[in-house]
Amino acid sequence: MPSCCWATPPARLHAPGGALITVIQRDIRAIHLAKSALYAGARLLMDEMGVDTVDRVALVGAFGAHISAKHAVILGMIPDVPLDKVTSAGNAAGTGARIALCSLAARAGIGRVVHQITKVETAIEPRVKELFFAASAIPHNTDPFDELAKIATSPDVAVNTGGDREGRRRRRR
Repeated sequence: MPSCCWATPPARLHAPGGALITVIQRDIRAIHLAKSALYAGARLLMDEMGVDTVDRVALVGAFGAHISAKHAVILGMIPDVPLDKVTSAGNAAGTGARIALCSLAARAGIGRVVHQITKVETAIEPRVKELFFAASAIPHNTDPFDELAKIATSPDVAVNTGGDREGRRRRRR
């Protein structure tokens, strides 16, 4: 890989004696798209419920087991909550399936809960593009991140708009 592709000094790309890790623009873009989609989905569900904040966030699956709560909040990947209110639930689907297979009472409880679920089709929701675009800023273009402000300084979202001092966008070469 050409040296122009390194974003940080090589000393930061691996632990002493560890494997070399290369991060390219495509990797960063994939994280950016995932962050925007996750927050847009969460915001859509919050709007459906008529709430502006959540009390806690549970990260599930392999993704949830390996992501840093602090970095997820800093990126704006998840709703703004105190870090101690972000938990990892591991393989919740697999655990729930095992419980349901082993317990008639649990299956009956699940049967009751299923009828209370409201399905939200994000793919056909008219506002999903608007929510996705707003979520593309770090941490967010319009939603306040008051809890985040207690632990880190957020970047000025005006940086994301680009342009020169007269308000014209620079032309890429």
